[in-house]
Amino acid sequence: MEKLIVTVAPTGTITTRAQTPYVPITPKEIAQEVYLSWKKGASIAHIHVREEDGTPSMDAKLYQETMERIKDKCDILISLTTAGKLYMELEERLAVCDLAPDFASLNAGPLNFGEVPFQNSQDTMRKIASRMNEFKVKPEIEIFELGMLGNAQKIINEGLIPAPFHYQFVLGAPGGTPATPKNLLHMLDHLPENSTWGVVAFSNQIPLQAIAISQGGHVRVGMEDHIYYRPGELAKSNADFVERIVNLSNELGREVASPEEARKILTLPVRDGQLADHM
Repeated sequence: MEKLIVTVAPTGTITTRAQTPYVPITPKEIAQEVYLSWKKGASIAHIHVREEDGTPSMDAKLYQETMERIKDKCDILISLTTAGKLYMELEERLAVCDLAPDFASLNAGPLNFGEVPFQNSQDTMRKIASRMNEFKVKPEIEIFELGMLGNAQKIINEGLIPAPFHYQFVLGAPGGTPATPKNLLHMLDHLPENSTWGVVAFSNQIPLQAIAISQGGHVRVGMEDHIYYRPGELAKSNADFVERIVNLSNELGREVASPEEARKILTLPVRDGQLADHM
């Protein structure tokens, strides 16, 4: 079994300072949380940014600053969201691809995210996938419900997503598939062969993470998805979640991947500035 890839998602779109004072908001705070999580074993950072008032943002300059601050601190791989706020313009979503992160999210269909429609038409998927190809960014195909696997397959059949594919099953989101072991296993039954996969759970986290560890998948943790370390106790750092999942994986006999090992497992593009590390 390949080593476990741990992704940390420190901020997200929805988590607020009113819910927890520990969620990082500024580029400096996000970079520090990513660094602490990297020290505990995270090999990928999934990044959202915020405006000064804490509202979600798709400002490419904020993403650029956050990426630079992270790279100054550690060699963690960087995944940028293409869905950093509600009611986005397409050009806002495409702009983060131009920053050439290692990885970026490709949402595989529409969803009623609570009361708000999250629009992801086939044409939008095509345009985002095409821009990712242009800047050698690997898509993280995000699946909120089973039908999205079919949506993604259409784009794959058109040659817009190169193999091998990486899927992220996002369970427990409002309007999406509930986060239960049965639902995760059902989705895995429909996973295309020779694909890597990971799981995000907005609830019922530990059971689904344990399944991912034992079944060869990967996991995402962090305050984007959950703010409580245990019932009634807020996590004080995203690194707390990373440390717990690393300990769990070690207990289950599966080693955790370094950023370089994660790059190889996911076949992420190696850019010119990274060639020396892989020769």
